[in-house]
Amino acid sequence: MNDQEFAQLAEEHAGFVYNVAYRMMGNQHDAEEVAQDAFISAYRARDRFRGDAQPTTWLYRITVNAALMRLRKDKRRREMTVSEDAQPDVPTTDWTQSPVASAVNAELGKRIQSAISDLPEDLQTAVVLRDVQGLSNEEAAEVLEISVSALKARLHRGRVALREALAGYIAQRDAPE
Repeated sequence: MNDQEFAQLAEEHAGFVYNVAYRMMGNQHDAEEVAQDAFISAYRARDRFRGDAQPTTWLYRITVNAALMRLRKDKRRREMTVSEDAQPDVPTTDWTQSPVASAVNAELGKRIQSAISDLPEDLQTAVVLRDVQGLSNEEAAEVLEISVSALKARLHRGRVALREALAGYIAQRDAPE
């Protein structure tokens, strides 16, 4: 892949790479750094890309690896700091919802993102790729370089952990007043 082809690939997939990085890291600053690291790694490896996999799968794999390296480097878990303008792929205003419903959904979204960021890395990565990014089981398994059955096991454990982490909040939210 030459420089021009790489530039086009990077431009077409910058949003996806950032979104994966954001979901893995939980904040805008780290996501930007991970996305930048991912593109630097991809650029350095562009000559080794043979086209056996989809370019998106290749970029996801590089981005996930960059995020995991970053998470390992910064062992401490962070609290989410999400501002309205930093949250990707989420509309800031939904005029079809009442203000109360909108506030409840925003709070739920923050709780879910926080619970995802508290998962162990292997479960977090599987949940983000499959349930947040919408990759198929096969694509997510390929990105993680594991079998589909191993991915399904991680997804199950991750989803159970999320359900347990959110159960108290959901019960409290849905309790009659």
